[in-house]
Amino acid sequence: MITWAYPNFFAVGLTLALALLLLVGHWRRSSQLGRALGSRPRHRGWKAVLRVLTGATLLAAALGPALGVSQQPVRTAGKDVWLLVDVSRSMDAPDVAPTRLLRAQAELQELVAQFPADRLGLVVFGAEAVVQCPLTYDQEAVKVFISTLRSSLLPSGPTTLRAPLELVLSRLTPAPVALPQSTSAPLPRATALVVVSDGEDFGENLEQPLRELARSGARVYTVGVGTTEGAKIPNASGGFVKDARGQLVKSRLQEAPLLQLAAQTGGQYVELNNQQNGFGPLLRSLRTMQGTAEQVRTVAVADNRYRYPLAAALLLLALDITLTVTVIRP
Repeated sequence: MITWAYPNFFAVGLTLALALLLLVGHWRRSSQLGRALGSRPRHRGWKAVLRVLTGATLLAAALGPALGVSQQPVRTAGKDVWLLVDVSRSMDAPDVAPTRLLRAQAELQELVAQFPADRLGLVVFGAEAVVQCPLTYDQEAVKVFISTLRSSLLPSGPTTLRAPLELVLSRLTPAPVALPQSTSAPLPRATALVVVSDGEDFGENLEQPLRELARSGARVYTVGVGTTEGAKIPNASGGFVKDARGQLVKSRLQEAPLLQLAAQTGGQYVELNNQQNGFGPLLRSLRTMQGTAEQVRTVAVADNRYRYPLAAALLLLALDITLTVTVIRP
């Protein structure tokens, strides 16, 4: 079955109609000239057919006809990018419009689209951490999982930053490397962790997982979502969350643990609120992080056969140049 790489049939139709109008105009002018000179141009019919065929084959080549599919090896030096998203109840605070979590979701959707050659994974955390989407090249799957993020995904409880870091550490396994004439052990893939959180951390000390991440070469990039002024946390009943003493809980951005994560692993800390959007600088930093493991992936590629109609058009054009039209008979 023939498919088309550039199926812009409307533009092709307009081009063909314009070419036919020009050809008809040329035919009429040649006829008028021949009658005025009392002669009948020869080979005009052949010329017209050749030019119509030449134009049609050129347009067919421009559409990129493809017949069948071939498997092509693609060599990549990609990264593994883990998205660690805080889905604790404090992420429902509205100090970042519309809420911290909804704003983070929108920015993460844009981030995912910027890494087509890299594997992405999604971890959600609060009182515990869960792999929501394992590492994959399927951007659309990651986007679907991001769109389903809610603060009700995990049981309520004190937020811990250590749990998602340890979960990712358990997934840092070396990836196969296809390098010619190499018998060395496979290298670990370049890994980046993007932690999106308001920084509230009631877990254990982060020193041990940070040391392990630094030894592995992984970099942690942190996004602080929220404001230092903070906001009250809404609950499902329409009111606001209260503590054990019946006082309203006000959640504020805690920068210290997020700064620590970025500083000790060579990453970067940025903020996300109504005044600042740090995802731009974050994307630039992630792009400059080079992949260290070369892989060979096999992808299915449509076999573009544009060469055949193009070659036919060139032959017809050469024949058109060779065949002359005699307007005045000697």
